[in-house]
Amino acid sequence: MKKYTITVNGKSYEVSVEEKGGVSTPAAAVVATPAAPVSKPTAPVAAGGEGRVKVVAPMSGKILGIKVSPNQAVKKGEVVAVLEAMKMENDIVATEDGTIASINVNVGDSVETNQTLVTIN
Repeated sequence: MKKYTITVNGKSYEVSVEEKGGVSTPAAAVVATPAAPVSKPTAPVAAGGEGRVKVVAPMSGKILGIKVSPNQAVKKGEVVAVLEAMKMENDIVATEDGTIASINVNVGDSVETNQTLVTIN
C-alpha cells in the first residue's frame, strides 16, 4: 500500500492506494485535512459613534484580521488591522494615540483605497 498526499484547489488530502495485479485501486477513503473555521460576518462595531481620527486602507484588499476592540487604548504605530493586498499581509497602524471609537469593517471584507477601517478619539 502506498500513501500519497495530494492538493486539490488548495486543500490537502491523504490517499492510500493498494496495488493488486499490477493495477492500482483506491484502498481507503480520502481524508481531508482540517480546514480553518469559517466565522459568520457580523456588523461593524461602534463604541460611541465615529471618532475624530480615521484610520483608512492605504490600498484595496481584504481584511484578514482586526487587532483592536472598541474602547481599547492604542498608541501611535500600534497595529489595528491586517490587510491582504497583492498576496501580501500589510499591518495597518494607528496614526495617533487614543481610544478606538468604532470598527468599520469585518474580517473577510473587501475594502477600497481610503476606506475607513477604524476611528480613534
